[in-house]
Amino acid sequence: YAVSISYVITLHKTNYMSLHGQKTTTTSMEWDQFKSLISKLERDGEYKFCLLIVIGVFTGLRISDLLQLKFSQFTGTDFLYVTETKTKKERRIKINSDLKDIIERVKPKMNIVDDENFIFLNRYGTKPIDKSYVNVKLKELLHKYDIHLEGNVSSHMFRKTLGNRALKLNNYSNESIILLMELFNHSSPVTTKRYLGVRNSEIESIYD
Repeated sequence: YAVSISYVITLHKTNYMSLHGQKTTTTSMEWDQFKSLISKLERDGEYKFCLLIVIGVFTGLRISDLLQLKFSQFTGTDFLYVTETKTKKERRIKINSDLKDIIERVKPKMNIVDDENFIFLNRYGTKPIDKSYVNVKLKELLHKYDIHLEGNVSSHMFRKTLGNRALKLNNYSNESIILLMELFNHSSPVTTKRYLGVRNSEIESIYD
């Protein structure tokens, strides 16, 4: 998975990479951007990253947990059970019907032989792809499909895309923030709002 030096320089110039010493915040996608990206990835045969992004957004799992997933965990069930690597807590996640449809549609195109293999195997078929490679590939894909996002691009944007979608659909209600706090295992609603980059002005705009 080599990346050319010229490409890395291009990413630097287009602000995908942070300046030395500059604090950056991971970005999120708008829902229309997310749907468009998934559609194009499937169209162009980027099945592995199509599933990585769609499962990441629909489940809100951290990348360390995403990379350990197997197709068997989505077979014949409405729930995904995961013991989180970071918290050691078990999560039961309802599998969204749209997510089910995408997995069922994309999986046959990947020529999967064994459902017990990791979904996101490396090119050698020996272990899951590396987290650092995921972040490089995400930058490459957003650049390829001309998707411009503010902030740092990384796998954290899956969770943030889910969070921001939930907040917008529920008008930034306190209830939705508290539910997301539980989902992300944050210590307080303030932490969740900070994590998702929610500004007071966005909440206040609802009253208008």
